[in-house]
Formats: sequence, C-alpha cells, structure tokens
Amino acid sequence: MSKLLTDTSKFLSYVLRHEPESIGLSLDTEGWVGVDALIAAAAQHGRTLDRPLIEQVVTTSEKKRFALSGDGSSIRAVQGHSTDSVAISFEEKVPPAVLYHGTATRFLESIRAQGLLPGARHHVHLSEDMQTAISVGQRYGKPVVLTIAAGAMHEQGFKFFQANNDVWLTALVLPEFMSRTRQVATSSTARS
Repeated sequence: MSKLLTDTSKFLSYVLRHEPESIGLSLDTEGWVGVDALIAAAAQHGRTLDRPLIEQVVTTSEKKRFALSGDGSSIRAVQGHSTDSVAISFEEKVPPAVLYHGTATRFLESIRAQGLLPGARHHVHLSEDMQTAISVGQRYGKPVVLTIAAGAMHEQGFKFFQANNDVWLTALVLPEFMSRTRQVATSSTARS
C-alpha cells in the first residue's frame, strides 16, 4: 500500500472510529457518514480527499476496515469504534470453537488477572486465524497469541458477533476461557 493510501487509511480510522468531531463530523448510530460530508469536512481541516482515493482505500485495504453503502453515498468503519455515538447493531453468531487474540507480552499479567476487556472500544476483537492475531500483537510489542475457548463461552451465554471484515467481537473474555497462551517468535527475534 502506498504512503498516500496508508496515511488516508489512518486518517479515516481516526475520524470514523474515534474522533469524528475533530473535523466537525457526526456519525449516525450505525457509524455511517456521507462521503461528500467527509470530503468537505476533511478539506476544511486541511486534508484533501476525493471519491476515487476513498474508494481505493476501501477496496485495497487488506483488513477491510471500511465499507461503502450500497449506493456509494456513505462510508463507515466496520468495527473498532470508541465513540459513544456509534452502536452498530451486529447480528449475533455462533463462533467457532476457538478464536485468537493477539497482544503484547507486557499486557499478559493484567489480562490473566482481569481477562480481555474492550478498553475504549465497544468490543474485544478476536480472529479466526493465528497469523492475524500475531500481526495485531506485533503492533504493541513482543507478540503473544491467546487462544480463546469461544465455543465454551458461547455455550455459557456469551454473545458473539462478526463484523463485515470477519473480525469476531464479544463484550469481554474472562481468564478461564483463555485455554493457553502462546509466545510467538517474530522474524526479528527468530534471527537472534
């Protein structure tokens, strides 16, 4: 992904997930905002956006963080919101038996004591594959992958949802559902 696309993706993540008011936007409860309103608000704050650039970010993003409405008039982040104005109504789904969560070793003590909490976001994010969890964990330091007994959680009444980009969401994960912790050797640590 080019620097322009990466920078634009980061900008869109910031305003569509966390701080829409920083450029004078208001998102609806499902996280949608008009593309034209986004372009105009960004321009008023010194950021140049246009439809082709936005569409390219949406279609080329590996993580599929954003979605355009069917008619292309609106955009939203598909999950990861921390703003109180957004409460996307995801359809409840039965999760696979096991899901994964990537984090950094420095957070393990707290996670073992409290479980996985959403923090500023609305949900804890989980993935179906270990590689995705590893890449998430690497963003925060030396990665660790937690294996989550999602099927057992669901059987005990915990609700799971799946965002459009296949990220699994739940309110929290209690420590007893973390069946094992796996430390991951990254390419930089594997060479040492």
